[in-house]
Amino acid sequence: MPKLSEFFGIQIRIQPREHRLPHFHAAYEGRVVSIGIRPIILLAGSIRPRALGLVLEWASEHQDELETAWDAVMAGREPEQIEPLH
Repeated sequence: MPKLSEFFGIQIRIQPREHRLPHFHAAYEGRVVSIGIRPIILLAGSIRPRALGLVLEWASEHQDELETAWDAVMAGREPEQIEPLH
């Protein structure tokens, strides 16, 4: 699963060969959430509320880049890294 970004201990990845709604996974402290890209919405899982807030903030800042990364991964290409949240 290609890692797109990492910030504050949160890893952001897109899993290849998934054919559902465009989404990404955020992992933190051994837990994982799935987040839809457009709209940005929690699809499944749970992480600490503060971490989830950071993920949603980051995603809203990089929504277009996330869509591009999703398209690349679904086409079998390596996605570009996305700037972490500062």
